[in-house]
Amino acid sequence: MKGLAGNQTKGIQTGTRLDVVDNTGAKVIEVIAVPGYKGVARRSPRAAVGDIVIGSVKKGTPEMRRQIVHAVIVRQKRPYRRPDGTMVFFEDNAAVVTTEEGDTKGTDIKGPVARESAERWPRVSATASMIV
Repeated sequence: MKGLAGNQTKGIQTGTRLDVVDNTGAKVIEVIAVPGYKGVARRSPRAAVGDIVIGSVKKGTPEMRRQIVHAVIVRQKRPYRRPDGTMVFFEDNAAVVTTEEGDTKGTDIKGPVARESAERWPRVSATASMIV
């Protein structure tokens, strides 16, 4: 059982506020778009652990506030099933600010990071202190 699950439960949608768990200066971002999302008419774009989203910084340092950033989702509250059958969920929804290509802008990630996002984004896994 190698690789990512084919159909993962998507627990983040546009308008969701995510905690930022790196040291870039942003504290909270609000999801405004999900690149590459192909859905149904009038359905909110959704994302799951390991997906990249575009967000607006709502809380943080004055330089970071109101910036549009790319971020990788590293934790979600909504339970999802791994290929081995285990259900995984976290206490909060969290993301890490990245570039468009997925390179982390911060140098430290606080808290656990889901294995799905660490496998998909090598720079996130290199920066993470704990992978669950």
